Amino acid sequence: MSDLVRSDVMLAFAVMMVVTVASRLGGFWLMGYVNITPRVRRMLDALPGSIIIAAALPVAVNGGPIVLLAIAAAIAVTIIRRNEFVAVITGMLVAALARALGFSG
Repeated sequence: MSDLVRSDVMLAFAVMMVVTVASRLGGFWLMGYVNITPRVRRMLDALPGSIIIAAALPVAVNGGPIVLLAIAAAIAVTIIRRNEFVAVITGMLVAALARALGFSG
C-alpha cells in the first residue's frame, strides 16, 4: 500500500479540507454582518495585494538576487498593468529565464 493511501494521511487530508471549507464559509457568513463602508471597501480591495506581499516577503529576504529581480519585475508589472495575476506570471518567468541563462543566487 502506498504512503498516500494510508488511513492517517487520508484523515489528515479530510480534516484539512473540513477546516478550509469551514473557514471560507465562516468568512462569508461573518461578512454578512459587516456594513460595507468606504473604509471597509478599500480594505477589501487591498487584500489580494497584501496576501501576495505576505507570501513573497519571506522568499525575498532569503532568496538572493534572482528572487529580488523577479519580485522587482512583478512589482513593475503590477504598477503598470494593475493585474496581480500577470505580475506573478512575469515574476516566475523572469526567475526561470535568469536561472536558464546561468545566473546563480
